[in-house]
Amino acid sequence: MVNKITVVGGGNVGATCAQGLALKELAREVVLIDILEGVPQGKGLDQWESAPIEGFDTRVRGTNSYEDTAGSDIVVITAGIARKPGMSREDLLNTNAGIVKQVAENVKKTSPNSIIIMVSNPLDVMAYVAMKTTGFPRERVIGMAGVLDTARYRSFIALELDCSVEDIQALVLGGHGDTMVPLASYTTVSGIPLKQLAPADKINAMVDRARNGGAEIVSLLKTGSAYYAPAAAAVQMAEAIVRDKKRIFPCSAYLQGEFGMRDLFLGVPCKLGREGLLQIFEVELTADEKAALEKSAGAVKETMALLK
Repeated sequence: MVNKITVVGGGNVGATCAQGLALKELAREVVLIDILEGVPQGKGLDQWESAPIEGFDTRVRGTNSYEDTAGSDIVVITAGIARKPGMSREDLLNTNAGIVKQVAENVKKTSPNSIIIMVSNPLDVMAYVAMKTTGFPRERVIGMAGVLDTARYRSFIALELDCSVEDIQALVLGGHGDTMVPLASYTTVSGIPLKQLAPADKINAMVDRARNGGAEIVSLLKTGSAYYAPAAAAVQMAEAIVRDKKRIFPCSAYLQGEFGMRDLFLGVPCKLGREGLLQIFEVELTADEKAALEKSAGAVKETMALLK
C-alpha cells in the first residue's frame, strides 16, 4: 500500500478506476480530481459510502484542487474529451494534448516523484506529451493500452474456445488503435499454442475483433465509449507497481532503440514494479509481426507530427 494515488478525470473511466483502486486497497487515500465542481466530490463520497459494504478502508475523496493531490505516489490520467461532430482528428489531438499538458504541469508541481499511468487518448501521443511536459524519466511515464488490448484479445479467444480467460496468455503490441499487433505466435491456452486449437481464419477473426474492440463498444453504446475494461487495466498496472509484483505486461513505453525504434511511445512487453518501468523485453517477431509493428509505429509518428 502507498500513501496516495490520484486519478485525474472524473468521467466514467476515472471514476471506475478510483473505485477499483479503493477496492484493492492500493493506497491509504485515492483522490479523484476533475474541473467540474461537485462531480468528483459527489462520486468520491458515493464510493467512500460503499466502503462499509465492500470492506475497504482506503479513503476516497473528490476535489477540484491539485493541492489535495500533493505527494501522490501514482497519478492515473484519464482526462480529455471525446471527438465531437465536425471535429477533425487534428483538432481532437491538440485539444487533448492541451488538457494533458496542463495536467502534467500540475502533476510536476504537486507530485514530482510520482509515476504516471496514461489512459487519455490518443494514448501513445498523450504519454509523450506528459513525459516531455514533466521531464520525468521514461521509467515513470507508462501508457495503459496494451493491457486493455490484450484483455480484449483474451476475452474473445475465451468466447471462441469456450474456456477460462485465466488459462489464456497473449501479447498485443504496437500503438493503441486499429494498427495494434496481436501476436498470435505468442498466444497460448494453458501452454498450448493457439494455432493448435483454432484454424487460421478463426484466429484472424479474433485478431480483427481485438483491433476493433473499442469501436465495437462505441457502436453499441451510441453515446459513449468503454470504461469498465480500461479502468480495470489501469488498476492492474497500478497494483503491479504498488505491490512491486514485477509483472510483465504489454504497455506503452518510450523506446530508445528497442525493436530498432526511437523517440516514441509504443506498446511493448514491460516489467512493472515499485519504481515503475523496470525493463523492456525485446521478443523475437515473425517477419509479418515485425512489419505490422513498424506500420503501427509509423501511425503513431504520423499522429505525433500533428502536435502543435
